[in-house]
Amino acid sequence: MADVVLDASAILARILDEPGCEIVDRVIGGAVISAVNLTEVAQRLVDLGVDDALVIDTIGAFSFQVVGLDEALALQAGLMRRATRSRGLSLADRACLALGLRLGLPVYTADRAWADLDLGVEVVLIR
Repeated sequence: MADVVLDASAILARILDEPGCEIVDRVIGGAVISAVNLTEVAQRLVDLGVDDALVIDTIGAFSFQVVGLDEALALQAGLMRRATRSRGLSLADRACLALGLRLGLPVYTADRAWADLDLGVEVVLIR
């Protein structure tokens, strides 16, 4: 059973040893992420020039659970667009928040634009 939902920004903070990584370290063992956020992490590592095998190995070293974007999560993420458009949240951001809402778990992120969203999801800023 998961304790927290991680946004791609939180996972990347851990991988890149950025500020907030120590907070992620404390919760990552009981974390779940959306498959859309997994894509975002892999994409960012590719953009940084990391080769494919190392991207797979780096992500595979974590023990978090990955949850696919099913119909209900996809619809919830889409419906969140209205409340998040002015903050510029991406599809991956909304998929993460929708997963947190579904599971009733706090969502950990480095994205300050989420700080005072009123979506029924607890948002924990890692920095």
